[in-house]
Amino acid sequence: MWEEVKSSRIATYGAVTTVTAISLAFLRKWITGGVCRSRARLHQKTVVITGANTSIGKETARDMARRGARVVMACRDLTRGEKAAEEIRRSTGNSNVVVKHLDLASLTSVRRFAAHYNEHEERLDVLINNAAGVMMCPKGLTEDGFETQFAVNHLGHFLLTSLLLGKLKNSTPSRVVTVSSLVHKGGKIHFDDLNFNKMPYNSLTSYRQSKLANILFARELARRLKGTGVTSLALHPGVIRTKLGRHVELQYPLLKVLLYIPALLLLKTPWQGAQTTIYCAVTEGLENMSGSYFSDCAPKEPAPEAKDDLVALRLWEVSAQLVGLTEVE
Repeated sequence: MWEEVKSSRIATYGAVTTVTAISLAFLRKWITGGVCRSRARLHQKTVVITGANTSIGKETARDMARRGARVVMACRDLTRGEKAAEEIRRSTGNSNVVVKHLDLASLTSVRRFAAHYNEHEERLDVLINNAAGVMMCPKGLTEDGFETQFAVNHLGHFLLTSLLLGKLKNSTPSRVVTVSSLVHKGGKIHFDDLNFNKMPYNSLTSYRQSKLANILFARELARRLKGTGVTSLALHPGVIRTKLGRHVELQYPLLKVLLYIPALLLLKTPWQGAQTTIYCAVTEGLENMSGSYFSDCAPKEPAPEAKDDLVALRLWEVSAQLVGLTEVE
């Protein structure tokens, strides 16, 4: 009798274990999302990627290099950037991978990078505004006096893209791919207090504003470039195991401990997180989807606040004024 009970318990345990394993496998597959299947080659093409020395930026750079592109890694830390570039050269066999200094927190640095690029590079086929820069950090101001998250995540890329539009137009068909986040939902552009000087600073509210700005920027850019051959796309890469959330971990150390195992099981790897960026950069036939938002290698409807064309236009005009952009540029 005992042996029968024991055998029954073992069978039940085995069945539960199997079902759990299968469920976790399906959950894991769902979380990791789509994979870019395009076999497009990028020989004689040039790709610029901001924040390319780590995480999804590095994996994106590696993929572009494998496809034969000239890859310009725009990085704030040249030492780390060169180390990543050397690794990419070795793993892909593509020696045409270079590192250039770019600090998105400095408008001077952005202008210097763009001026050098426009003078020395022949073309620009894909600009990937990847660098998230900062996420939910304590309040700070850049050297130009702007709130850090809004400045690094939006204003820096806005100015960079604007200054490189000439190269993009001369290299058509070309693309601008801007990495945003699902966190844009619930976001708002606080036009009367972009730097949070009046209202109490909240790191999540600020981050949402900057990520919403990314999508609105991509949308307005698409409108302005209609008919030029330059395609503008925005995307959510997924929730990824990166160091981007280091400020959250510092504020809530217990949360880091509690979520460590779930994070290993459920969050995307940098390679998986880079897939939608790669998809938007190389997949054929996306030209007629300029201004669209993607997630898991497929079009996705953004939040209603990210489809407000009047807000997108106003954000463009305000951003241009803040960075000192003229029509001549």
